[in-house]
Amino acid sequence: MPTPLFTPTTKAQEGHDMPISFEETCNLIGKDLAEKVKEKTIAIYEKCANYAKTKGIIIADTKFEFGLDENENLILADEVLTPDSSRFWPAEDYEIGHSQKSFDKQYLRDWLKQNNWSPENPIPIPQEVIEKVREKYIQAYEKLTGKNF
Repeated sequence: MPTPLFTPTTKAQEGHDMPISFEETCNLIGKDLAEKVKEKTIAIYEKCANYAKTKGIIIADTKFEFGLDENENLILADEVLTPDSSRFWPAEDYEIGHSQKSFDKQYLRDWLKQNNWSPENPIPIPQEVIEKVREKYIQAYEKLTGKNF
Protein backbone atom coordinates (compact mmCIF):
# COMPACT_ATOMS: atom_id res chain seq x y z
CA MET A 1 0.00 0.00 0.00
CA PRO A 2 1.31 3.47 -0.74
CA THR A 3 0.65 4.74 2.80
CA PRO A 4 -0.11 3.01 6.10
CA LEU A 5 -3.72 2.70 7.18
CA PHE A 6 -4.85 3.55 10.68
CA THR A 7 -7.47 1.01 11.71
CA PRO A 8 -8.55 1.56 15.33
CA THR A 9 -10.09 -1.15 17.46
CA THR A 10 -11.50 -1.41 20.93
CA LYS A 11 -11.57 -4.27 23.40
CA ALA A 12 -14.49 -6.64 23.06
CA GLN A 13 -16.14 -8.39 26.00
CA GLU A 14 -14.86 -11.69 24.56
CA GLY A 15 -12.67 -12.77 21.67
CA HIS A 16 -10.78 -10.44 19.37
CA ASP A 17 -10.64 -6.66 19.42
CA MET A 18 -13.50 -4.99 17.58
CA PRO A 19 -12.84 -2.63 14.66
CA ILE A 20 -14.25 0.87 15.06
CA SER A 21 -14.23 3.91 12.82
CA PHE A 22 -12.04 6.93 13.42
CA GLU A 23 -15.24 8.87 14.18
CA GLU A 24 -16.15 6.33 16.86
CA THR A 25 -12.61 6.65 18.25
CA CYS A 26 -13.06 10.43 18.48
CA ASN A 27 -16.37 9.92 20.28
CA LEU A 28 -14.73 7.56 22.78
CA ILE A 29 -11.53 9.46 23.59
CA GLY A 30 -11.93 12.91 22.07
CA LYS A 31 -10.80 14.24 18.71
CA ASP A 32 -7.47 15.69 19.90
CA LEU A 33 -6.37 12.48 21.60
CA ALA A 34 -7.59 10.37 18.68
CA GLU A 35 -5.56 12.50 16.26
CA LYS A 36 -2.49 12.15 18.50
CA VAL A 37 -2.88 8.35 18.70
CA LYS A 38 -3.25 8.16 14.93
CA GLU A 39 -0.21 10.36 14.34
CA LYS A 40 1.96 8.35 16.78
CA THR A 41 0.76 5.03 15.42
CA ILE A 42 1.65 5.88 11.84
CA ALA A 43 5.00 7.46 12.82
CA ILE A 44 6.07 4.41 14.85
CA TYR A 45 4.89 1.99 12.18
CA GLU A 46 6.65 3.84 9.35
CA LYS A 47 9.95 4.04 11.23
CA CYS A 48 9.88 0.36 12.13
CA ALA A 49 8.58 -0.83 8.76
CA ASN A 50 11.33 1.08 6.98
CA TYR A 51 13.95 -0.48 9.26
CA ALA A 52 12.49 -3.97 8.80
CA LYS A 53 12.50 -3.50 5.03
CA THR A 54 16.30 -3.04 5.17
CA LYS A 55 16.46 -6.46 6.85
CA GLY A 56 14.26 -8.18 4.26
CA ILE A 57 11.03 -8.16 6.27
CA ILE A 58 7.69 -6.60 5.42
CA ILE A 59 5.68 -5.59 8.47
CA ALA A 60 2.27 -6.17 6.93
CA ASP A 61 0.39 -5.03 10.00
CA THR A 62 0.82 -4.51 13.69
CA LYS A 63 -1.12 -3.38 16.69
CA PHE A 64 -0.21 -0.76 19.23
CA GLU A 65 -1.94 -0.30 22.55
CA PHE A 66 -1.97 3.17 24.04
CA GLY A 67 -3.08 4.48 27.39
CA LEU A 68 -2.74 7.54 29.59
CA ASP A 69 -0.47 7.80 32.61
CA GLU A 70 -1.44 9.45 35.89
CA ASN A 71 -0.68 12.88 34.34
CA GLU A 72 -2.79 12.22 31.23
CA ASN A 73 0.30 11.75 29.04
CA LEU A 74 -0.13 9.35 26.14
CA ILE A 75 1.91 6.18 26.64
CA LEU A 76 2.58 3.18 24.46
CA ALA A 77 1.77 0.05 26.44
CA ASP A 78 1.93 -3.72 26.15
CA GLU A 79 4.07 -5.54 23.60
CA VAL A 80 5.26 -3.67 20.53
CA LEU A 81 6.24 -5.11 17.15
CA THR A 82 6.58 -8.75 18.18
CA PRO A 83 5.57 -11.82 16.17
CA ASP A 84 2.52 -11.98 18.45
CA SER A 85 1.36 -8.45 17.66
CA SER A 86 2.51 -8.10 14.04
CA ARG A 87 2.64 -9.91 10.74
CA PHE A 88 6.22 -10.25 9.54
CA TRP A 89 6.59 -11.45 5.95
CA PRO A 90 9.87 -12.30 4.21
CA ALA A 91 10.19 -9.70 1.44
CA GLU A 92 11.94 -12.15 -0.89
CA ASP A 93 8.93 -14.48 -0.90
CA TYR A 94 6.19 -11.86 -1.12
CA GLU A 95 3.66 -12.44 -3.90
CA ILE A 96 0.37 -10.63 -4.34
CA GLY A 97 -2.78 -12.71 -4.36
CA HIS A 98 -2.33 -15.43 -1.74
CA SER A 99 -1.32 -16.15 1.84
CA GLN A 100 2.22 -15.14 2.62
CA LYS A 101 5.03 -17.00 4.30
CA SER A 102 5.61 -15.42 7.66
CA PHE A 103 7.78 -15.12 10.75
CA ASP A 104 4.84 -14.70 13.10
CA LYS A 105 1.99 -16.52 14.83
CA GLN A 106 0.01 -17.09 11.62
CA TYR A 107 1.41 -20.64 11.36
CA LEU A 108 -0.06 -21.42 14.79
CA ARG A 109 -3.36 -19.73 13.95
CA ASP A 110 -3.60 -21.83 10.78
CA TRP A 111 -2.87 -25.04 12.71
CA LEU A 112 -5.48 -24.18 15.35
CA LYS A 113 -8.10 -23.49 12.68
CA GLN A 114 -7.29 -26.68 10.72
CA ASN A 115 -7.62 -28.70 13.91
CA ASN A 116 -10.81 -27.05 15.15
CA TRP A 117 -9.15 -25.80 18.31
CA SER A 118 -11.28 -23.57 20.50
CA PRO A 119 -11.48 -22.69 24.17
CA GLU A 120 -14.31 -25.23 24.32
CA ASN A 121 -12.15 -27.79 22.47
CA PRO A 122 -8.59 -27.11 23.70
CA ILE A 123 -6.77 -30.01 22.10
CA PRO A 124 -3.05 -30.31 22.88
CA ILE A 125 -0.71 -28.56 20.48
CA PRO A 126 1.95 -30.98 19.23
CA GLN A 127 5.55 -30.27 20.15
CA GLU A 128 6.56 -30.01 16.46
CA VAL A 129 4.03 -27.18 15.99
CA ILE A 130 5.39 -25.37 19.04
CA GLU A 131 8.95 -25.81 17.74
CA LYS A 132 7.98 -24.48 14.30
CA VAL A 133 6.46 -21.34 15.85
CA ARG A 134 9.56 -20.90 18.02
CA GLU A 135 11.76 -21.26 14.93
CA LYS A 136 9.79 -18.57 13.09
CA TYR A 137 10.08 -16.16 16.03
CA ILE A 138 13.83 -16.78 16.23
CA GLN A 139 14.18 -16.18 12.49
CA ALA A 140 12.42 -12.83 12.85
CA TYR A 141 14.67 -11.87 15.76
CA GLU A 142 17.85 -12.84 13.93
CA LYS A 143 16.86 -11.09 10.68
CA LEU A 144 15.85 -7.90 12.47
CA THR A 145 18.78 -7.70 14.89
CA GLY A 146 21.55 -9.36 12.88
CA LYS A 147 22.36 -11.36 16.04
CA ASN A 148 22.13 -15.04 16.89
CA PHE A 149 19.35 -15.87 19.31
